[in-house]
Amino acid sequence: MFLTNEQYGKLVDKMSPKSPMLKNCFNAFWIGGLICTLGQAIQNGLCALGMGKPDAGTLTSVCLVFLSALLTGLSIYDDIAKVAGAGTLVPITGFANSIAAPAVEFKAEGFVTGLAVKMFTIAGPVLVYGTAASVVYGVLYYLWQLIF
Repeated sequence: MFLTNEQYGKLVDKMSPKSPMLKNCFNAFWIGGLICTLGQAIQNGLCALGMGKPDAGTLTSVCLVFLSALLTGLSIYDDIAKVAGAGTLVPITGFANSIAAPAVEFKAEGFVTGLAVKMFTIAGPVLVYGTAASVVYGVLYYLWQLIF
């Protein structure tokens, strides 16, 4: 039996389960908002303890990364992500998860060939291109300041 691309596409659409898009969007919205609210609560608590806002923001980021990596290691973050979907991709927690998850998955292969090599399979390109983009931006900004 030969199917054209169009026929195959229609068959796939017919056979694929329908995604509950409204429910998925709602879950992503409220769980992502809950993660952001947690971050804001941590920062407000640190400021209330007398810490300056820049230092509190830095420590808040550290706390969110730690919590995300801890929950990933305990396989809790994956359960949250199954419900929240894109809501767990709040930048700093999603980034921490993308580093910790491969490390947990490949730890049985050893510290060097498993943990160290696989840890940056997802986050590596983000780090490389993010760093390169920041260098380009910095040079352009510096040149802009010299010219104007």
